[in-house]
Amino acid sequence: EKKEDNKKKTETTSLPELHIDLTNLEDRITRLTINSSNLGDAVLTKDASKLYYLTRFEGGYDLWVRDFKEGTTRILAKLNKWGGSLEMDKEGKNLYMLANGQISKIDINSGKATPVTYEAELELKKPLEREYIFDHAWQQVVDKFYDPKLHNVDWEFYKKEYKRFLPHINNNYDFAEVLGELLGELNASHTGASYYAPSSAKQTAVLGAFYDPEYKGDGLKIQEVLEKGPLTSAKTKIKAGVIIEEINNQPIKAGKDYFPLLENQTGKRVYLTLYNPQTKERWHEYVKPISSGTQSELLYNRWVKSRQDLVEKLSGGEIGYIHIRSMDSQSFRKVYSELFGKFRNKKAIILDTRYNGGGWLHEDLANMLGGKKFAEFVPRGQYIGQDPFAQWTKPSAVIMSESNYSNAHGFPWVYKELKLGKLIGMPVPGTMTAVWWESQQDPTLVFGIPEVGMKDNQGRFLENLQLEPDIRVTNDPESAIQGKDLQVEAAVKSLMEEIK
Repeated sequence: EKKEDNKKKTETTSLPELHIDLTNLEDRITRLTINSSNLGDAVLTKDASKLYYLTRFEGGYDLWVRDFKEGTTRILAKLNKWGGSLEMDKEGKNLYMLANGQISKIDINSGKATPVTYEAELELKKPLEREYIFDHAWQQVVDKFYDPKLHNVDWEFYKKEYKRFLPHINNNYDFAEVLGELLGELNASHTGASYYAPSSAKQTAVLGAFYDPEYKGDGLKIQEVLEKGPLTSAKTKIKAGVIIEEINNQPIKAGKDYFPLLENQTGKRVYLTLYNPQTKERWHEYVKPISSGTQSELLYNRWVKSRQDLVEKLSGGEIGYIHIRSMDSQSFRKVYSELFGKFRNKKAIILDTRYNGGGWLHEDLANMLGGKKFAEFVPRGQYIGQDPFAQWTKPSAVIMSESNYSNAHGFPWVYKELKLGKLIGMPVPGTMTAVWWESQQDPTLVFGIPEVGMKDNQGRFLENLQLEPDIRVTNDPESAIQGKDLQVEAAVKSLMEEIK
């Protein structure tokens, strides 16, 4: 009987042998989706006639279906989920989707989604879980750290030294601190552990304005209104010098905290009582406050515009300024758009990489800035352009500082290595590695390990190899308080000498 059972199991589990015809394979490539998009997961039917996939064009992810026989693509279910994974049942009639922590059953014909309810219990012993994560992180360093010698640290020794604290830890905040200290012994960037606490705090809205710190009376005296903020509507009479006396009929007393009046008011209509001490006029307006995150974006745009205005003034309009916020696709598109748009006819360009946390753009930016002019286009005596068209061929300079990190170290290094122009500012710590951040089964905990190192032509890793500027300039606190930017000023001076 046992032999028969084994025989049946073998017959049941055996699969037909797969034969792949490799002849002219490259000519038989078929695009699966008609549009490029941010794909989540995808499932192909057994007969390869249809593809079901999660994708997003705006908002969250929805379920789409591509019928290869009919040549059609349509949205099967409007889900508005954040990511997700798909699995088809054996009959090929339903899809099971895991998204937003919930399981749904989706009929592949109608697109109807039905929640799959379940109940499960897990006995979790937090001290043992933390011990496991500690051992796991330690081992992941052994297996994945970019330098197999682990920067010559005694990793076994540090495991014992830090693990002895675990019995005395009863929360993830302290645990993340200990784990971060352990990873810090590697003396490498992109390491450490973080604890992300679930937030239940009330969100305080803001009005998008600076207030006069010298004003001691009741209300908030506006010193500056942020451009494109909630106080800049076409019909408003709000401007610098106006006093906000009340928020939703609640008076703002001198020296009292007014933030509670804006709790949970983001995007809601708020009733302001306003007074202009110059005209003695008192009136009311409705505004919609914004989040502190949105205001941070307005402040960033304000800072960039002030740098551009400064460069325009100091150079007499001959030099352009672009701040590279991050080494990502969005920043690249902005640089490309401004460099070959409003700054195309400038004689030189300043690229500011300060406060850039990295990404992966060093090669793209270097190629963009490393053009060599080889032709002009002149119909009937009129110059209309040159080649290369999509490469900058004129002088440039890069501003950097101690705040540059990761690929914001990598790009200035490449820029200097290829002799594209001068680096101006302060030294940048050697942090050019590619990181892998790992979330744990406890989603409040994350740790990082640099997996990919970058070497120069002399065989030296850029990690811990400090990058020195060609022109060293510090923005000291005194100058910053006065609104000066000595690094930008030095960049303008250097380029002006070059384009004389």
